[in-house]
Amino acid sequence: MNRLRATLAAFALFVPALGLAPAPAAAQAQRPEDIQYPALPDFKLPKPERHVLPNGIVLLLAEDHELPLVRANVLIRTGSRLEAAEHAGLADLVGQTLRSGGTRNLTGDQIDEFLDGKGASIETLIDVHQGQASVFALKEDFPEVFRLFGEILRYPVFDPAKIDIAKTGVKGNISRQNDDPQDILYRELPELVYGAGSPYARQATYASLDAIEPADLVEFHRQYFQPTRLIIGVVGDFDAAEMRKLVSDTLGDWQATLPAGDPNMFSPPAKPAAGIYFIEKSDVTQSSIGMGDLGIVRRHPDYFAVEVMNQVLSGSFTSRLFSEVRTKKGLAYNVSGFVGTDWDKPGLTVLATSTKAETTGAAIDALLLEARRMKTEPPSDDEVAKAKRSILSSFIFQIDTPQKLLNQQLNYEYYGYPADWLEQYRLRIEKVTTAEVRDAAVKHLVPERFAILVVGPKEGRDTDLTKYGTVQTIDITIPEPNAPKLALTPEGQARA
Repeated sequence: MNRLRATLAAFALFVPALGLAPAPAAAQAQRPEDIQYPALPDFKLPKPERHVLPNGIVLLLAEDHELPLVRANVLIRTGSRLEAAEHAGLADLVGQTLRSGGTRNLTGDQIDEFLDGKGASIETLIDVHQGQASVFALKEDFPEVFRLFGEILRYPVFDPAKIDIAKTGVKGNISRQNDDPQDILYRELPELVYGAGSPYARQATYASLDAIEPADLVEFHRQYFQPTRLIIGVVGDFDAAEMRKLVSDTLGDWQATLPAGDPNMFSPPAKPAAGIYFIEKSDVTQSSIGMGDLGIVRRHPDYFAVEVMNQVLSGSFTSRLFSEVRTKKGLAYNVSGFVGTDWDKPGLTVLATSTKAETTGAAIDALLLEARRMKTEPPSDDEVAKAKRSILSSFIFQIDTPQKLLNQQLNYEYYGYPADWLEQYRLRIEKVTTAEVRDAAVKHLVPERFAILVVGPKEGRDTDLTKYGTVQTIDITIPEPNAPKLALTPEGQARA
């Protein structure tokens, strides 16, 4: 068993101390609240080897010889937040066709045949915050497959036929984007909180897709696929020295042609989103309810207290939201709520549930009440202790495989967090006090700032939504090319 596996196995022995097992029989507690939990032992997680190639590529290596397999994950400093608004959807198309469009030496179909013959895979995508690429193969095939992987990263062709296929798929998703009320809720709520012009709320449209030409994909790749923007993590059955040579031979002569810096993509919304908003969906019998606000960045001093507060609010079936909204009042099957956190921008704070139309007002009131109760009836010492135990009990599942550990380190590298952030997380959670949790609730869970969005039928509600203020409707009609999306309006009015 290698050093990483041995460390994980040793740490697993301490799981009972996290609250998953009772005290020894000689001191058997008579009630659950009498159980005594010993302090967690000190431990240090193994770190992958970190190397920086002369051209700026960061390489993280984690050997794991249990199976003859190797996987490499790559993070690219890009994302749809860097695309122009008029080309919304461009980054997604680049992510899809980087792999499917082929390279200067092989077509996409030839790549498929080659990988099928090896039982290997290469995948690429770009989401809001980052580009991602991965390659997986048997140990004996990995060098050959990785060289192809390098060619895909460096020399994609962006075959127009494959771009058209990708566009058709995205347009199909657009045509169905109003089918599910939950999809509508979680698409529109970020726009209310971050602002209509925010790159974190931007959506592709028929018009923006039609405006994208193959040359735009080529330029996006040229601008953002630079060696100084790549972080590569490799885990599996390999020798570190040999893997460094393979990566260097494949990508080491790739030279950056542009600076790696990007503008700060987050700016606060121009005006507070607080208020009541409605989207009519008459083909359902339930109201989907979401309340949104700006959360915090993980670097915020209150982050660890917020993590514990979120656990008290909605972290388990015995949490406040589940106990009150679901169990006692029977208003919903699923309910959730948390102050949002993100790596390099404020996360999205959300309280959400779905309920029958006849209990829409009751559900809104119940969510607001529980948010306010976090201040009027602040978390008790017992609630905080249970929340901390729950978080620490699940800690092992963040590190139970070498792949998970490496993925954590990739994100820390990408967002500029210290390599020991995971150890810090555990220690800082242990030190959170009840007073800090209460203070976090006061500062970061503020119902007066909530944008309340209701998606559902207009008829049959138990409460007129004007109870919560002037209702603004959101028109979610899917615009055809060159047709503007309607703006937010007072209920009953429409304005282009």
